[in-house]
Amino acid sequence: MTSPTQTSSGPAAPPSGREGRPEAAPINRITLRMRLRRDRSLLIMTLPAVALLVVFAYVPMLGNVIAWQDYSPYVGILNSPFIGWDNFVRVFNNPQFIDAVQNTLVITAFQLVFFFPVPIMLALLLNSVITPGLRTTIQSIIYLPHFFSWVLVVTIFQQIFGGAGLVNRLLADAGHSGFDLMTNPDTFLVLVTSQAVWKDAGWGVIIFLAALATVDPAHYEAAAVDGAGRWRRMWHITLPAIRPTIILLLILRLGDSLTVGFEQLILQRGAVGPGVSEVIDTYVYYQGVVNGDWAFAAAAGLVKGLVSLFLVLGANKLAHVFGQDGVYRKS
Repeated sequence: MTSPTQTSSGPAAPPSGREGRPEAAPINRITLRMRLRRDRSLLIMTLPAVALLVVFAYVPMLGNVIAWQDYSPYVGILNSPFIGWDNFVRVFNNPQFIDAVQNTLVITAFQLVFFFPVPIMLALLLNSVITPGLRTTIQSIIYLPHFFSWVLVVTIFQQIFGGAGLVNRLLADAGHSGFDLMTNPDTFLVLVTSQAVWKDAGWGVIIFLAALATVDPAHYEAAAVDGAGRWRRMWHITLPAIRPTIILLLILRLGDSLTVGFEQLILQRGAVGPGVSEVIDTYVYYQGVVNGDWAFAAAAGLVKGLVSLFLVLGANKLAHVFGQDGVYRKS
């Protein structure tokens, strides 16, 4: 005779729940308190950075309320009257602000085409250098200008391409007429892009070389055995390996597209004139700090921030369409 939970042909069945299903084994869940205790050392190390971010980034955001006020520093935020969206109406009806936006977009588009691919190409070239010592030397040389301030970078270009610079002296000695690249509005785009490439291309090279270091050399060996040449190995192995990094940096570059180098441009604004060098950041500086129109400058800055946010979200959505994670993964 068998029991209710045992048949004549086998052992006893496992205990069942209310609906007749076997009871699942208990799952050890990590509570928030356990995670805090486990990661307390890492959290303590990040506290100074979080404190700096809160004090110097998030707390000042509260001051953006002056964009809806007729703000005066003499009476303060609490006593300045609210005027609604009048400052934003002034921003969009101001032709100088529209010109600054156009200059910003032109400089950004030009640098996106002629500057963004440069670190990728340099990284591919350095990755093909077999000698590690030569690769390290070249990498150090092109990375060094990243530590220079924009004042030093502009000064070096002035000494080389200015009216009394090295190039003009060499041309004069050869009997040719010289030129002044530093004060020519027609070549200002080429000038600022060249300065950006010389200064910051080395930083991008390091990022892409780090991405290339994750590629398994066995993939290249297998492709070479299958008869793939250098170009096919680069197209089918190297570029797919750094594609996520390229997309991530492109998204971040688009989010920062309306910030094209405040220090670089304000140092050369007087030489070429505001017609080609006035961007959103320099315009906000002159309107808010120099002219004292703080509310107008705050409204213009908020417009810039919202546009940058939408650019990041749009670019990230486009990355998800192509199957990449982007800045954050698709939920």
